[in-house]
Amino acid sequence: MTSNLFWHHQDVPKKARQLLHGHKSFIIWFTGLSGSGKSTIANRLDRALYRHNISTYILDGDNIRMGLNKDLSFKQEDREENIRRVGEVARLFVDAGIVVLATFVSPFRKDREFVRKLVNKDEFIEVYVKCNFDTLKARDPKGLYEKALKGEIKNFTGISDPYEHPENPEIIVDTTMMTPNICVKQIMNYLYNNGYLKK
Repeated sequence: MTSNLFWHHQDVPKKARQLLHGHKSFIIWFTGLSGSGKSTIANRLDRALYRHNISTYILDGDNIRMGLNKDLSFKQEDREENIRRVGEVARLFVDAGIVVLATFVSPFRKDREFVRKLVNKDEFIEVYVKCNFDTLKARDPKGLYEKALKGEIKNFTGISDPYEHPENPEIIVDTTMMTPNICVKQIMNYLYNNGYLKK
């Protein structure tokens, strides 16, 4: 029972860990439909941050579902639990002084807002990876849209399940017309201009 649990204070606080790493810690949350380019952009951004001596870690939707969340389905209640668990993990990374790059379809606004509220106001950056449906169908890197349109995949976001577009994301990148490298440059500029990275 939670009534028998007590928070154990840690002697080394988040600020000290941030000083050790030499930078702020925060979450960059990539949301968008499957195939929009979330993982591709996150990986290229990860390399760019690594070259700037920033300590990072990627939490990728597919990877997490192969381990931590392999017991969850794609029904709405399991999608919510998927994001809840990931949000708690991301918060731990922020406490450890690490920059987290999280790539999840995360179709529901309330779930993304739940994660935002787990950390301080300036520790969550929502990146909406926007892409029109025709491009997604044509791109279809995993063959998922073809299967979903044939009815072979149930609860597929964007076809049989809804996706709630971010209303006020910090960053929008449109991969219908932007290359991954341009998207990374836009995100890096945001991080520099808003004091997340030192110029």
